[in-house]
Amino acid sequence: MQERHARDHRGPVGGIGGGPEPRWCVTVFPTTRAAIHRLILAGLLALGAALACATAVAQPIAPGFVGVEGKRFVDDQGKTVHLKGINLGNWLMQEGYIFKFKKAGSPKKIHAAFEAMAGVEGARAFWKSFHDVYVTEDDIRFIAAAGFNLIRIPLHYGLFVKDGDPPRFEGEGYALLDRVIGWAKNAGLRVVMDMHAAPGGQTGINHDDGPGYPLMFYVPRHRALTVALWKHIAARYRDEPAVLGYDLLNEPIAPYHDTAYLIPRLEPFYRETTAAIRSVNPRHVVFLAGPRWSTNFDGLGPPFANGLAYTFHSFWSSTRRDAIQKLLDFRDRHDVPLFLGESGELTDEWNAAFRALQERHGIGWSFWTYKNLDSTSTVYSIPRPTDWDAIVAFVDRHAAGDRTATPPPRDVVERALADYRRGARFGGGVVRASYLESLGLKAPK
Repeated sequence: MQERHARDHRGPVGGIGGGPEPRWCVTVFPTTRAAIHRLILAGLLALGAALACATAVAQPIAPGFVGVEGKRFVDDQGKTVHLKGINLGNWLMQEGYIFKFKKAGSPKKIHAAFEAMAGVEGARAFWKSFHDVYVTEDDIRFIAAAGFNLIRIPLHYGLFVKDGDPPRFEGEGYALLDRVIGWAKNAGLRVVMDMHAAPGGQTGINHDDGPGYPLMFYVPRHRALTVALWKHIAARYRDEPAVLGYDLLNEPIAPYHDTAYLIPRLEPFYRETTAAIRSVNPRHVVFLAGPRWSTNFDGLGPPFANGLAYTFHSFWSSTRRDAIQKLLDFRDRHDVPLFLGESGELTDEWNAAFRALQERHGIGWSFWTYKNLDSTSTVYSIPRPTDWDAIVAFVDRHAAGDRTATPPPRDVVERALADYRRGARFGGGVVRASYLESLGLKAPK
């Protein structure tokens, strides 16, 4: 929401709103036609900017909700909300490296290999139990007790849409999302939903589960379905204050694709999707990510609607101000809030320094990721199961197209998957207290 209160724009001392004009201020009238034209052009540009701002008329923040005011996230009393979040990565959108796979990066490849290894019914039973144990109410209570106030949930569109003409907004994802939002609400946490895998793919690499190219920007039916799905989700949760907002696209447009064609199409997609959301839901924040894996805001202009925030991702960068200076320039130029949607996966020392950098500049954050397998760079490390190397070897060979690969014996598969589920359920793994401390938080006793 591009809300500009008078108190945020008092101007410098001696300027507008700051007292009498200083003696050194001299009015100069143009004396040439060119100067007059320049003055008229400047006036027209100022008028255009004013009209653009007028499209983002401030809306009152509904009781219990969080909105935006200038560069801040605020509650319904106008109090600043400092976002401190963690991503629930791998739960509703699997990523191969979190299982320690090297070739099976996308959900399609992972699920196909699991079916070949455990059978269709065995794989289906595993994924159902995986969804049930990977995020439980105990996890959500722990996250809140540690000092987080936000969870960001990566979504795969396939859990929310059934193929058809027209597609049907059905799937197991809704019940899972309803459940975790309820837990979050009870624990005092806010929720940001993130479209990690949009129809057709928005990024062009494995973690959008697409074909390796961002077809969402090329195929009209993929784009239309993405817009319609966000509208459906926004309507479903319009009255839920625990939901903070919607992150429309995760890391759109890989830098090695046709960026000259794709980047100019990003903001028009955001405009269309935001209009669809606002037609049914005026309350929740809409998060806009820039291109090249959300590393900058190229192609994005001033806010075009109310309730907008701008999100970026940064891994393994400098911890000095220069790492985020261009992002700060964008924020200050357009008077909008920034949100670090993903970061981490390095050392505790780096986490602490990069997190402190964000906080010094008033930027909320959400680190990646809450759970990982056999990792020191996570909140909760899942122990490596017995015989997991055999699982990895088969899954990667299958993902690479080797159909001669022989699955491990069924008893080995069942034991390894059972061990994984036990370790993934809260209490079966290792809480890394030093990781939490790097985020200025503390593991509850």
